[in-house]
Amino acid sequence: MIHFSARRHAPGASLLLSLLILAGCAHEPPAPGKVDNIPQQTSGPCPNCAPAAKPVAPRVPAALPSVDAASGGAELSNWGSVEGWNEDDPAAAAPALQISCSVLARQPAWKSACDAAAALGPRPSANAARQFFEQHFVPWRLTNADHSPEGLITGYYEPVIKGSRARGGAYAWPIHGRPDDMLTIELGDIYPELKPLRLRGRLVGNKVLPYWSREELTQKQDRIPAKVLLWASDPIDLFFLQVQGSGRVELPDGKTVRIGYADQNGYPYQSIGRWLVARGELPLEKASMDGIKRWVQDNPGRLPELLNANPSYVFFRELPPSDDGPLGALGVPLSAGRSIAVDPRYVPLGAPVFLSTTRPLSNAPLKRLMLAQDTGSAIKGAVRADFFWGLGPQAGAEAGRMRQQGKMWLLLPRGVTPPKGQ
Repeated sequence: MIHFSARRHAPGASLLLSLLILAGCAHEPPAPGKVDNIPQQTSGPCPNCAPAAKPVAPRVPAALPSVDAASGGAELSNWGSVEGWNEDDPAAAAPALQISCSVLARQPAWKSACDAAAALGPRPSANAARQFFEQHFVPWRLTNADHSPEGLITGYYEPVIKGSRARGGAYAWPIHGRPDDMLTIELGDIYPELKPLRLRGRLVGNKVLPYWSREELTQKQDRIPAKVLLWASDPIDLFFLQVQGSGRVELPDGKTVRIGYADQNGYPYQSIGRWLVARGELPLEKASMDGIKRWVQDNPGRLPELLNANPSYVFFRELPPSDDGPLGALGVPLSAGRSIAVDPRYVPLGAPVFLSTTRPLSNAPLKRLMLAQDTGSAIKGAVRADFFWGLGPQAGAEAGRMRQQGKMWLLLPRGVTPPKGQ
């Protein structure tokens, strides 16, 4: 049995790392709806940050964020240096900031700025919003560890798939709730330096073993001790729903059910797009969501092999009906085109961030005031963001193509300094 009885008996680094890999270790899971884009990137400023389902563990256990080197920081800037600040309408981000303030206003350092944000009302003018931000916030330019200002900007979205309450016909693929027998060990409760990490496993006799992998869960089928919430009609759509971490299921009668992330089996996410590229099945430029679906249509007999290349498995919970966006890690609904996922070691959740990048697969500028309302296991480093495009196929198309370079400015209330990372 894995037993952590006292902090003074903490295992050595090599033993601890072995335990993390054995039982399955993940960051504090991002909220439903958070993931990175497809395909996975294989180069660039964050080569190990392959897009992943926000609720899952890091891809490379040896690079756990609690023990890696700091990857960036923030430098004091000024409004004249914020590229594109005068080209955006900051009033369009005011509602998202007001949503953030439903959480941030509890912190004394944010109360004054949040009170002023509330006084703007629901539809402020562009000038009023700009004056508000310049009066109450100070820009900090985010930088990488080498002080370079550019990083990777990817995208994510909220998918809609076909499903049913009842099993039958095409509706043969279960959408599971959290298993009753899965254990979760919060390492931060025992070792403060491991606060972002947790273990997942199962108890067999007096031993904690890794929880079942995707392949093992698929083989167990009805013997999984987890409620089946719904039945999906397409396994690859269900897979991408798991990658995104939340979404909506359209029932045969036209009604929709919202589901969100409940938990994950503790295995590191592995990109099936990268798996196909590595085996010469697809060229990198075609390893998109659509490209993967076409490959499955041409190779139906190899679907299990493809899906099992990713041992990670996401469990869901049913959410109340709502027209709002999915809940982010901040605990508030995401706003399409105005919310991003960030690394909270460098960007406080809820904070405004000015993003200067380009639109997917183009050089067209995308310079916009965003709100840092989500996180993700692949979003690591100060200059790194995942852009939330919204709901449905068009948002999915934009998210799937987005892999741009960009710059970021963190906006903080006067007198507040950025976190220094861990």
